[in-house]
Amino acid sequence: MPCFVPFHGRNLDISFFVFKPIGLFAEELIEALKYVSFCSEDHGCAYSSVFKSLHGNLVIWYGAWMKRSNEKKELLSATLKSALANVSSMAILLDYSFFEPYAGESKDGHPIARFSSGDTISMNSMLPASDDLTDLSYASVTLLKSCFLKMDGVTAGVCFRCYDRPRVACLQVWKSVHSCYSWLLNSNFRKTISPYLDQLYVDLKCDVFRVVYVSSDDLVNIRFFPLQILTNCKEGSDSENESFESL
Repeated sequence: MPCFVPFHGRNLDISFFVFKPIGLFAEELIEALKYVSFCSEDHGCAYSSVFKSLHGNLVIWYGAWMKRSNEKKELLSATLKSALANVSSMAILLDYSFFEPYAGESKDGHPIARFSSGDTISMNSMLPASDDLTDLSYASVTLLKSCFLKMDGVTAGVCFRCYDRPRVACLQVWKSVHSCYSWLLNSNFRKTISPYLDQLYVDLKCDVFRVVYVSSDDLVNIRFFPLQILTNCKEGSDSENESFESL
C-alpha cells in the first residue's frame, strides 16, 4: 500500500526530521529509520516514510500522526528525539518540525498525495520575511493552483505551515525523475514564479528525493536490529503513555 499526505490537518499532524548522514552511513541510517517507523506506530503514527536526496546527502523521515494537543505534541517530539538520538553516530539531525497541511491538489481528484517506494518527490521550504505567515501561505497556494494543471508528470502537491515557527513548505509527487527535472528546467523560475515570492521570503531551500521506504513495506526481521534502539523506543513509548495519562 502507498503512503499518504493529507491536504488538510483536521485529523493528522505531519512531521519531517531532516538528517545529514556522516561518512558512508546513509544506508545504515535508512535501515535505522525503518525501525523508528516500526516503533512510532505505538505513538499513533498512521503513515511514515523515508526520502533520500538525489542531489546531496540528505535523508528525511516523514511521519503522519493522529491529531493531538500541543502538550502531547511536545511530549511526542521529546520521545522521537530520544529514539532518534540512537542514530547520532550515523547522521546529524539538521532540523525537525511538526506541520499542518492546509491545501493541496491531485490529478486523480482525491484529497491526498499518494506515493510508494521508488517514487520521486520534490520539496521546498521557505522562511517568511516577517513572522506573519499569511502572505507567504497564500502565495504558495496560489502558485500551486495556478501551476498544477500545467505541470506535466506531477500527480499531487501539498502545502504545509509549521506549528512552532514561521515556515511554509510544499511537497510534490511525480510520475518519474524525468518529469520532475523537465518541469524544473523548463518552468523558468526567475520569470514565472520568483516575482510572486521574492518579497515574501528570506530563505528558500529546494531538493528532489527518491522515496526509499514507506511503512507498508515489509520490514526486516526485528531480531536483527540493534537491541539498544529497540529498547529506547520501548522505553520512550512507556514514558510517553505515562505522561499522556497524567494530562
